[in-house]
Amino acid sequence: MSDRCSKQAAPRRAWHLAACLALVSLLAACGSTIVEDPNSQAGLDKLYAEAKEDLGVGSYEPAIKKLERIEGRAAGTLLGQQVILDMAWAQFKSGEKAAAVTTLDRFLKLHPSSPGTEYAMYLKGLVNFNEDLGLFGRLARQDVSERDQQASKDALLAFRELVERFPTSRYADEARTRIDFITNNLARHEVHVARYYLNRGAFVAAANRAQVAITEYPYAPAAEEALAIQLASYERLGLTELAKDSRRVLERNFPNNAALAVQQGDRPWWKLW
Repeated sequence: MSDRCSKQAAPRRAWHLAACLALVSLLAACGSTIVEDPNSQAGLDKLYAEAKEDLGVGSYEPAIKKLERIEGRAAGTLLGQQVILDMAWAQFKSGEKAAAVTTLDRFLKLHPSSPGTEYAMYLKGLVNFNEDLGLFGRLARQDVSERDQQASKDALLAFRELVERFPTSRYADEARTRIDFITNNLARHEVHVARYYLNRGAFVAAANRAQVAITEYPYAPAAEEALAIQLASYERLGLTELAKDSRRVLERNFPNNAALAVQQGDRPWWKLW
């Protein structure tokens, strides 16, 4: 009797084993076809990690494309905010400065209270910042009146806003250093333009550009030469009272300036040739 039961149970065990193996195979097959949802947090994290890798090796164009995909899916989240800042950085590094400024302006408009606001302001200044500013040594071969300093002025505004709104920011000290640099160079630029006009007999234009340097950048070292150019321009125009005012200011602030020692009939101090 037991032998017969054993013989009957054997096929049942074999059937159960086969069924189990089939089920395992089916589950494995199903598992291999599961596709990760690209809109899930895991999918976004994976795509962001890939974008960061691209940024790390300087592959900015692929990074920007990935970041654009993430932004559309992560809007309203902290990840979405970080992605916009990363995108602006990538655009800046790839030479797309106008696009970077547009991206940062969008961030500041959408997220005015974000923890990333300070960095966005700093980066906006950095995008427009130009350490070279044209190198004034090339002025002899260029009409300086045609030079555009708008980007530097935009950088100055961005850094100033950062310092005024967030004086204790981790970026504030560097912003102040850049403010001084830009201010001095913008003042020098105005003086170079003023001198350019002065040497060509355009005395009204020279006086006006010197006044810009004095008014907008009064503490820059170039203010001394701006006053001297203004004095010379007024004297050549025959504007006696204005010339006296300029001389008075120049004497009070820079008593050793060469323009004050020029006598009638002497070669003008400002003549380069």
